[in-house]
Amino acid sequence: MQTSAQHENTHEHLRLLAESLDSGALSLVKKQINGLHSAEIANLLESLPLKNRLIVWKLIEPELTGDILVEVNDEVRSGLIEKTEDQDLIHAVASLETDDLADIFDDLPAVVLHQVVRSMSNQDRRRLQSVMSYDEDSAGGLMNPDVITIRPNVNLDVVLRYLRQRGNLPDHTDKLFVVDRDDRYLGILKITDLLTHSRSESVINTMSTDEKALPPTLSDNEVALFFEDYNLVSAPVVDEDNHLLGRITVDDVVDVIRDEADRSLLSMAGLDEDDDMFAPVARSAKRRAVWLGVNLFTAFLAAGVISLFANTIDQVVALAVLMPIVASMGGIAGSQTLMLVIRGIALNQIGKTNARSLLWKELAVGALNGILWSVVVAVITALWFDSQALGLLIGAALIINLVFAALAGATIPLTLKRMNIDPAIAGGVILTTVTDVIGFFSFLGLATIFLT
Repeated sequence: MQTSAQHENTHEHLRLLAESLDSGALSLVKKQINGLHSAEIANLLESLPLKNRLIVWKLIEPELTGDILVEVNDEVRSGLIEKTEDQDLIHAVASLETDDLADIFDDLPAVVLHQVVRSMSNQDRRRLQSVMSYDEDSAGGLMNPDVITIRPNVNLDVVLRYLRQRGNLPDHTDKLFVVDRDDRYLGILKITDLLTHSRSESVINTMSTDEKALPPTLSDNEVALFFEDYNLVSAPVVDEDNHLLGRITVDDVVDVIRDEADRSLLSMAGLDEDDDMFAPVARSAKRRAVWLGVNLFTAFLAAGVISLFANTIDQVVALAVLMPIVASMGGIAGSQTLMLVIRGIALNQIGKTNARSLLWKELAVGALNGILWSVVVAVITALWFDSQALGLLIGAALIINLVFAALAGATIPLTLKRMNIDPAIAGGVILTTVTDVIGFFSFLGLATIFLT
């Protein structure tokens, strides 16, 4: 996640770029942009309107473009690839890590993929094939097959000489992976232990065997939770026969956490975290039209409930004034439960064993808050409209709606999860419909029975 200082830097870079672009000082733009980290450049490109984005893209040094393509979101990447010559793309992605290349593999033109794969060694091809055989949102899709392995029967001096001969280590290397002759995972040797123990000690006496390995099919969210629980920098990935496939590093996990946060936030409005903020108007309008249509349908459903009690509203005009209170209170109460349950599902804290207990707890909270606020609303309504009956009716409706809101907020995400539907996407719309319909029906229904 970006810190406040990083956001300020982004705003400042945007301001300087805009000034340079407006003045036509492209040499200055080139100097400004190429002095930044690839992640910062990617963030700036996503923040630029299409016209300026393409101008800046052409000014970026070729050795930076591959890493930038990995960092930008899917739609921006597709647009940049479309405007880049094939030969430049080949040069850009040829030096990427295997896991990074796998991330953008499907976005690259066929001719580029053909040339890149042809230039790879047999070992790198096998590594790429291994990563791409798994879902991109799984441990296998996140892993990097470039790992340093050692045997258990050598001493630490041999390991140190091997590392010196190798010359460089992969990023975020905090441990070496110990494997047998068949590449079966045995344990890890921490770099700190390698440096602090006697060189004459053997790997088998220094290694740790209690670090768990991840299966390649584990979801990316579960991987993130695993890293959080065990405070890891890297973790091994093994197949069902315990063969070491690769490793996942904390930088990939941070990306997962950020992507999940963006997705959860935007999906509630029917948006995608990979959408281009500066996409053409027609494309953006088309995307949002679908979600607006869904919401329009639910609005008509609520309006249909109100129309059933048109005669009651005509006789007691105060009902029209008070209806939004019941629906709004239900919506807020339901959203609180909904967000709590969605978070619990994401953190694997809610399952069959505790779902019923949580449901009863939320129903009790809804009832208690319903009683509390129904008294407040009833008193205000009775004084406002000089009608104790109206106050009692809205109080009763409020209790009913808050209890149903708690019930809906707890059961909707669990039901959607069982149907393999993301609760963050559809949960809010369904909940709003339920609280509106129940709120209007209970309030106007009670009014029809007791006031007309």
